[in-house]
Amino acid sequence: MVNDSPIGLLDSGVGGLTVAKDVIRQLPNEKIIYVGDNARCPYGTRSQEEVLQFTWEMVQFLLRHGVKMIIIACNTATVAAFEVIRTRINIPIIGVVDFGARAAIRATQNLSIGVIATAATITSRAYEQALLRMESNAKVTSVACQQLVSVVESGDLDSRATKKIVTESLMPLKGIDIDTLVLGCTHYPLLSNVIAEVLGDKVKIISSGEETASEASAILQQEQLLRTGVLQEAHEFYTTGSAKLFKQIAGDLLGVSVQGVNQIKL
Repeated sequence: MVNDSPIGLLDSGVGGLTVAKDVIRQLPNEKIIYVGDNARCPYGTRSQEEVLQFTWEMVQFLLRHGVKMIIIACNTATVAAFEVIRTRINIPIIGVVDFGARAAIRATQNLSIGVIATAATITSRAYEQALLRMESNAKVTSVACQQLVSVVESGDLDSRATKKIVTESLMPLKGIDIDTLVLGCTHYPLLSNVIAEVLGDKVKIISSGEETASEASAILQQEQLLRTGVLQEAHEFYTTGSAKLFKQIAGDLLGVSVQGVNQIKL
């Protein structure tokens, strides 16, 4: 039955696990199949053509596994590939940019919003445009923080060296009266504690995972695709990089023992 088919999630690496965590929490009866392209991560410095090609390869992988919905749990891939890929497939597909922007508009009090993301996402102005479309009076300050992706992919999330990199990356936001910061890369929530420590408790930290999971739930309900029974299968995880490192990071983030991590080639 289509209803019992899994939900597919894809990302350039482990960052999309932050979205997967919210999907699992909000849709506990649904099975997910996750694929991370860790071997070719980061995507943020690659060309749009490359990102589109890599994303399409992951979409094809998920389609071969019979998924009923795809979540592009990567901001860079959403910007580069979402509009093209949605015309190529006949199942629901969502990205993450609009949902992060929507959460930020809800949270801000002074309409001064910071956005940190990969260079490709910042250059696209996708978040700035989404935020201004939702609230024309918003003041948006965008900063590319490319180094943070590599930090997360290494699994080094709370060392002194990591805090130094985060502090230096966020320097352009110092002295600007933002009250809300959008984590415009799904890797960054893994550093949210360090980011919050650097910026202080007056700045609300926004990630797209919760809003994206809510949207996925609403679409599945609308399309009558929700799984009807209790989930008894294990979630599946695939990576083009190190299965051992992926398993370690996934286990720490999801708070559960992650068994099925398989290394693949795309």
